Amino acid sequence: MKFLFVGTNPENTGAATHFIALAQAMVEAGHQVSAVVYPNGLIANHLASSGVRLYPAKFRNIFDLRGYFATFKAARDLKPDWLVGNFGKEYWPLILISRLLSVPVALFRHRTPAMGKLSGYLVPRLAQRFFAVSSHARQVYLDRGVPPQLVRVLYNPVNMAWCRPDAQQRSDILHKLGMPQDAIVIGYFGRIHHSKGIFTLLEALDGAMGQEPRLHCMWLGHGPDSQLLGERIEAGSFAHRHHMLGWIDDVHPYYSAISMLAFPSIAPETFGRVSVEAQAAGAPVLGSNIGGVPETLSPNVTGLLLQPGNVAAWRNAILRMCDPEVREPMSVAARDFVDRHFSTRVVADEFVRILSDG
Repeated sequence: MKFLFVGTNPENTGAATHFIALAQAMVEAGHQVSAVVYPNGLIANHLASSGVRLYPAKFRNIFDLRGYFATFKAARDLKPDWLVGNFGKEYWPLILISRLLSVPVALFRHRTPAMGKLSGYLVPRLAQRFFAVSSHARQVYLDRGVPPQLVRVLYNPVNMAWCRPDAQQRSDILHKLGMPQDAIVIGYFGRIHHSKGIFTLLEALDGAMGQEPRLHCMWLGHGPDSQLLGERIEAGSFAHRHHMLGWIDDVHPYYSAISMLAFPSIAPETFGRVSVEAQAAGAPVLGSNIGGVPETLSPNVTGLLLQPGNVAAWRNAILRMCDPEVREPMSVAARDFVDRHFSTRVVADEFVRILSDG
């Protein structure tokens, strides 16, 4: 198949990461992929060496005529089998171009907050395929009245090669951060915001670190509560065992350095890409039983599902995972689980199957 992806969002978001991974997955599967992208933005830079033909363009909003022109020209010249869009500001331009050129359009929705009333009603009905990125998100759209047959589910693809375990990488990162080589490292990768359950995790870690002297925590990310989190860590008894690394453009090497991942959100998540990537690197996941998180792991096989906000449950689960007899079988199972359900190969095949299903 021939695809034209359109994603002119310059920011680093989950939708941008999905856009990159899905475009690369389709290239790996042997399809011809081109993309309309923000010049020198995150998406453009990641796709530059992926065999994707890039067309620079900007959509400041749905009324940006320059974006329409660039996208229309690329679609007219390429004559793709499908247009693919990931970002709300491009839904209506793509639907219009789809009609003008008689090219079907597939649109992904990565957020569960409602679109405007008109868009919420029309977009799923006018796109030839409308995708949610989890069954949880799909149900939210159905609850708002979208007919079930109009909302398909396609999970985020994960490149297994990028996330493979690397013992040398782990050793180098631990050395760089001043951690002992036998450290048990729990990782938090994400936005530093109270809705992500970071303070539940911190309180649980205080209890767990008091019982397990090898336990360290690696915090990757930034957000409005970064300063408060840092202050609370410094006020605690185990500040030297917390490592706040801030924002890191490429987190993939750091998955190799963690023994487990914490995903402690107290607000519903649409999906949870970090959970899947961590498991691809052989790191079991402690995840909140909320939103789309349960779909990202196999409970008691590749990780544990826990009650959001329950400090005691999180402390006990962390300590349980410190036991190698519990953690190591989950580590082995985790990578196989991701390969079977979320690898680029599996998701690319499923995408084509859904697009071909009349």
